[in-house]
Order: sequence, then C-alpha cells, then structure tokens
Amino acid sequence: MNVMASSLTGKVCLVTGASRGIGRGIALQLGEAGATVYITGRTLKPKSDDTSEKQRSLLNTAEEIEARGGKCTPVQCDHSDDEQVQELFDRINKEQNGRLDLLVNNAYAGVKDIMDNMGKPFWETPSSVWDSVNNVGLRGHYIATWHAAKMMAPVKQGLIVNISSAGGIGYLFNVAYGVGKAGCDRMAADCAIELRKHNVACISLWPGAVKTEMFQEFSASDKFKSMATGLQVAFENGESVEYAGKAIVHLLQDKNIMKKSGRVLLTAELAGEYGFQDIDGTSPVNFRQIKSLFVVTGHPWLAAITPSFVKLPYWLWTASSSKF
Repeated sequence: MNVMASSLTGKVCLVTGASRGIGRGIALQLGEAGATVYITGRTLKPKSDDTSEKQRSLLNTAEEIEARGGKCTPVQCDHSDDEQVQELFDRINKEQNGRLDLLVNNAYAGVKDIMDNMGKPFWETPSSVWDSVNNVGLRGHYIATWHAAKMMAPVKQGLIVNISSAGGIGYLFNVAYGVGKAGCDRMAADCAIELRKHNVACISLWPGAVKTEMFQEFSASDKFKSMATGLQVAFENGESVEYAGKAIVHLLQDKNIMKKSGRVLLTAELAGEYGFQDIDGTSPVNFRQIKSLFVVTGHPWLAAITPSFVKLPYWLWTASSSKF
C-alpha cells in the first residue's frame, strides 16, 4: 500500500527525544507529511556556536521541520522528571483542545553509556548504566504512554509507538539494554490489550541498524573497529534516521492499524508492505531476509544466490528466544 505523504494535515503528534537521531528523523517525516508536531529534548537551544552534529538542539530540529513546510512546537523536557512530563501533556491538551493522534516514545539517555562500555560485562560497568538506559528509555515511555492514553481513550482514537530494537529478543550491546527493549515490547503488547476497546493502537517498532549522528562519530573509533564484522557491515548498510519516520507516517495513515496493535513491527518489513524506500532511494538491510543475514555474517556468495523473498519465519525467531 503506497500512501501519499501529504494527508496528515490536522494530525497532532508528539515525538520524544527529537533533538537528534531517530527521533529527529521521525519528526522531520511527520512534519513534511503535514502534521503538527511537538518535539521534546533536554536542550532547547544550542549550547554554543558549534554547528556540529553533537550540538544539535530542539530548535535546530524545529527549524528543519518548518523548512519542509511542517508545523513544530519544541518543548524542553527531561523525561526523567515526572512534573515536566505532566506539564508537557497539559500544554498539548490545552493548545490542541484535547487532541493527540500520535505519541512516539523515543527519548533515550543511555546511548553514550552503552558506547563507552561496549564489550564490558555488566559487573565491570557502573551500576548507574541501568538507570541511564532504562529510567528514560523504559520508565519514561510508560509515563508518557500513561498520559497519552488519558487523552486518546476518551475520544477512541490514537496510536502509540515505542521505539525498540531486536535487543528485545536476543542479546545486544549489554544486559541493561536488552532488558529495557524487552520491556518496551512487552509494554506495547500489554497496553494494546487494555486500549483495544478504546480503538487506540499501541505497537513496538524495531528499526534496523541506524546511522545516527552519534553512531557516525562512533564508527570512526577503535571500539567500532573491534566490534564483530557482522555488526560493522550491518551499520555500514544501515538506515537513515528518517526511515523509521517514513514507516510511522504510513502507520498513522493505515485505516486498519488496529490489526497491528500489540505487535512488534520492523521498519524494513513495513517498507515492503507500504512500498517506500529510504530517503536516498535505497532499501536498507532487512534482518528477516536470509540474504541479508548471509551478508552480515560474511557469506557474500551465499547472499548472491539467495532470493530476497526467502525470510526467517517470525515463529522461528520467537522460538529461538524462548527460555522454556
């Protein structure tokens, strides 16, 4: 299903953690599609005159959205502070007359700690890594979802998206990361059960390897070069930060979205279903494709003879993670 990306006019969306990375990319795509977009981040203005990617702020993202013809309201908000989150939703409720069509839970504070401690076992990393990864990344998602449901359920419409990853089904990066992502997936599934009768959908979205601004910097480091070759290949052929945004634009336009509620969805699979490509016209790695798995595991000749339509069944993926 290929949907024109100009039919989100009138939709009110909130993307948390949108100063940079996937959150920024999602906000850009929503704004370009005509939505009114609220974005949050801990830094409203640039900290200095430095224009590097590390100094991106909410105002930078808002300017980019408006340059594409979108409407954006940047709101400085620390998602570890419940009072600030309450004020955020109170503001949206007041300014939009109670309307909120989409919440994207993306705010995440643990990336630097994950990269700084790459390759270390959990007992050799600071115990504070758990909080930096999961206080905003998991608990914060629950608090934002709690507020959003209060706005969406009474009017019987809305979509909530948790940005998660394959770390929710198998080991990736570290213990705290995997536990947090598994929690995001389970939260989406369980929230969907209670929200279904109110016609509010809740899903967990797995982007693939994403070439975020921070990752671009990390990729030049010795730590990246010491990672498994497959991970290096996956990121080198990864998604732009806007690929997940394209997926969410289509999800928000899907009249049958309730059929997807409670599920884990992959950006690459949604690209195939809805018929879109990344912003550079490419189709990034799809980790369900056997062909892609051969590429990242260093078997190019097997990849060359494997058809793209041959995919790993979902049931097999799930079974491989069973702890029974």
